[in-house]
Amino acid sequence: MSIWTVAVVGCGIGRSHIVEGYLPHPDKFRVAAICDLDETRLKQVGDEFSIARRTTSFDELLADDTIDIIDICTPPSIHLGQVVAALGAGKHVICEKPLTGSIAGVDKIIEAEKNAKGVLMPIFQYRYGDGIEQARRIIDAGIAGKPYLGAVETFWLRIPKYYSVPWRGKWATELGGVLVTHALHQHDMLTHLMGPVDKVFGRVATRVNDIEVEDCATASLLMQNGALVSLSCTLGSQEQISRLRLHFENVTFESSHEPYAPGRDPWKILAANAVVQASIDALLADWKPVAPRFTTQMKHFHRYLSGEGPLPVTSRDARKALELVTAIYQSSDSGSEVTLPITADSPKYADWRARTR
Repeated sequence: MSIWTVAVVGCGIGRSHIVEGYLPHPDKFRVAAICDLDETRLKQVGDEFSIARRTTSFDELLADDTIDIIDICTPPSIHLGQVVAALGAGKHVICEKPLTGSIAGVDKIIEAEKNAKGVLMPIFQYRYGDGIEQARRIIDAGIAGKPYLGAVETFWLRIPKYYSVPWRGKWATELGGVLVTHALHQHDMLTHLMGPVDKVFGRVATRVNDIEVEDCATASLLMQNGALVSLSCTLGSQEQISRLRLHFENVTFESSHEPYAPGRDPWKILAANAVVQASIDALLADWKPVAPRFTTQMKHFHRYLSGEGPLPVTSRDARKALELVTAIYQSSDSGSEVTLPITADSPKYADWRARTR
């Protein structure tokens, strides 16, 4: 089994990638280098994990043939350039959300992938854990039946201190607010379980903090399968929870309420009757525990690199998630319903920050 060498770029959330994604898999990955412009943080993280190689130069890592994977954990506004450069340098690439700040940007990345030696895996770590993966297995087996309705709630708290980081809360550097930086994972979980979105009506507002971007949002969705879904997001909740409650013909699913790991147990899996419950019990009889978040996503990435499984998250998955963001912004601006997909003739294709009124 190959051990792939990794350079982590950005030691904020990058530290979590090391702790949860790489340290549990010493037979699969080795963090060979870290990169950050903050030399104090670079030293702290390097000392904590005994990573000898530390640099402030992204280009230095691109030129290093001993690095297999560039893991991008930098502020959102520079993701696009770094992803394209890393693919151009022949690296495999992992990138934190949001992948970029427009559908045009995602399409540029997809185009760059076509001729790249390496592959890109966006981060959607909330897809992993016993709860969500059991739900996915039940749905894929056809036991859940017809999807009816869903509700997704991202009720988090961010106070002014959070926005003391210079790039946060600004359109130019964070690219968006609660829809982009916080609720994106829960909304990906929704489409991962209930399928793609067809139509969107949304509203956004800034009500909690003195910032440029939105910190409250709601949306009403019509899914391609006919199900209706409501989304609610705020950064002003005094109790932080993430919650999905999805109603199907034969099963109702409710996620755990843990804000930053809603994919893990306990999930409520409520069968319509004893016959359905027996089918679920038989399906899950051989269940083996699934580690949540980065631990399992990186494990699946290694399986892909070893030719033993599919790429766990693709750039097209990221495109779907960012299409929903774009549609909510467009609907809020125009006061009209938006139909997906977002194409090149859509008013916010090139930049969702552009006003459409």
